[in-house]
Amino acid sequence: MSIWEVIVAFVVVVLMLVALLANVLVLLCFLYSADIRKQVPGLFILNLTFCNLLMTVSNMPLTLAGIIYKSQPGGDQICHIVGFLETFLTTNSMLSMAALSIDRWIAVVFPLSYHSKMRYRDAALILSYTWLHSVSFPIVAASLSWVGFHHLYASCTLYNKRAEDRTQFVIFTGVFHTLSFLLSLVVLCFTYLKVLKVARFHCKRIDVITMQTLVLLVDIHPSVRERCLEEQKRRRQRATKKISTFIGTFVLCFAPYVITR
Repeated sequence: MSIWEVIVAFVVVVLMLVALLANVLVLLCFLYSADIRKQVPGLFILNLTFCNLLMTVSNMPLTLAGIIYKSQPGGDQICHIVGFLETFLTTNSMLSMAALSIDRWIAVVFPLSYHSKMRYRDAALILSYTWLHSVSFPIVAASLSWVGFHHLYASCTLYNKRAEDRTQFVIFTGVFHTLSFLLSLVVLCFTYLKVLKVARFHCKRIDVITMQTLVLLVDIHPSVRERCLEEQKRRRQRATKKISTFIGTFVLCFAPYVITR
């Protein structure tokens, strides 16, 4: 193995261990916290966690083996199953994050009617759709033999070996990523921009009350006034940072997969 292959293999091992540890911790929190289990978003988090865990234990070890041995690990049947799972689990993870953003949008924008709009039955319907949506693409790819071991990615994934199917495969790939990554990204941006709008509205109301209080308290110490103004500034930035982090994490996690495929 070259030094570059050793580095890539090391990175895959680290990512695999971190993903396994992080998602097991999330699963333990869900199992041991009654408060989390009572909340509707817990279903979306649980679904996302299971997708990540299955991806970690099914695809990543075979990818590591592909990097080390520079060939397809296991037989064709195993590779087809792993490639099927990779496409299904990746899409399901994206849609689960989009479902979480819809839940937060309803909770923030419609707080009084949240419990009537987002019940366990509604969450189960959303998850059912994500599963149907996610499984449809790998079923099509598997039926057309567009799943196999790709030496460039050292993994079992979407792969077309027949030159005569190139146009159809390009169209399929474009539709697949449009209705998975791009759709989820649009939903994330729309919902969290609405959440940010509400957060900024409440910040303005709090700012007005804060300024009125500072004006009335003429004997307030300058340092206290300065701290109030600094907190006011941090409050404006807090929601923007959290939302930017969530959307940025989604892009950071899934954009490399979409770009390379």
